[in-house]
Amino acid sequence: MIKIKVPATSANVGVGFDCLGLAVSYYSTITFEPSTTKLEISGCPAEFQTEDNLVYQAFVKGCNFLDKPVPNVKITITGDIPVARGLGSSSVCVVAGLKAASVWFSDGISKDQLLSLATQMEGHPDNVTPAILGGLCVSFMDDHHEPQVIKYDVNPELHFVALIPDYEVSTHEARKVLPKTLSYADAIHQVSHCAAMTKALELGDMHMIHEACDDRMHEPYRAKLIPDYDAAKAICERVGGTMYISGSGSTLMAILADEAAENEVINNAQAAFPSWKIRKLTVAATGVTSEVSERGKVLHR
Repeated sequence: MIKIKVPATSANVGVGFDCLGLAVSYYSTITFEPSTTKLEISGCPAEFQTEDNLVYQAFVKGCNFLDKPVPNVKITITGDIPVARGLGSSSVCVVAGLKAASVWFSDGISKDQLLSLATQMEGHPDNVTPAILGGLCVSFMDDHHEPQVIKYDVNPELHFVALIPDYEVSTHEARKVLPKTLSYADAIHQVSHCAAMTKALELGDMHMIHEACDDRMHEPYRAKLIPDYDAAKAICERVGGTMYISGSGSTLMAILADEAAENEVINNAQAAFPSWKIRKLTVAATGVTSEVSERGKVLHR
């Protein structure tokens, strides 16, 4: 049996639109094992237990890349990373399927190839990159349409809290509300603030994080799709925290200086939004991992 564990991801991190992504300690575990039938899937709604399942599609893509026959497979999905909440649920599926195909066939897909294949499936690298590599990653596509990645450290003293509403924001709708053009002034603002944000997260400088996390490309427009955005932001900022829309939403991610601020945000958010999931998170320094076992004995990781 092959067990694949993939972290959720929080893209954009405020000012890094479509290029900055953060792996967080919220995981899905997906197992793959031989089956007597072409495909068995469990752990997800019945409508996704078909060959159109994204995990299986990625598994097939990996097999095809290796020029190997697609084996009969049983896929079991464990985890509660929500769909359409801005936590990289589709990237989790893509990375898990590709990684499983690689492990099935003797680790035949290199990390660079995994990045390239996952980006092909996702269309952009901002979520798949931290899901594969872990930590805070800046990624872009080069002239050969291949992802290029730089990984940054995040100060371990920082605290993160995901405020996950009980309603979705579709990526399609979140794209539709964005403006078609950006002024030079706003472009300069964005580039400078994104550069500052990566260093501020490394230093754990909450003042600079707050100053740098001032987005003009997407957050002012997408905030209108999240009715509770202003109320949630006020809860975070009352304790000196900073909040940004994770991916295209609806999840809102708080960055906080210490455990006292973290607990206050959690308590106040739970009181204000009782139907939401509120999760205390850390940065996942490691991305996707795999484990091969047989009859309950781990053979290798």
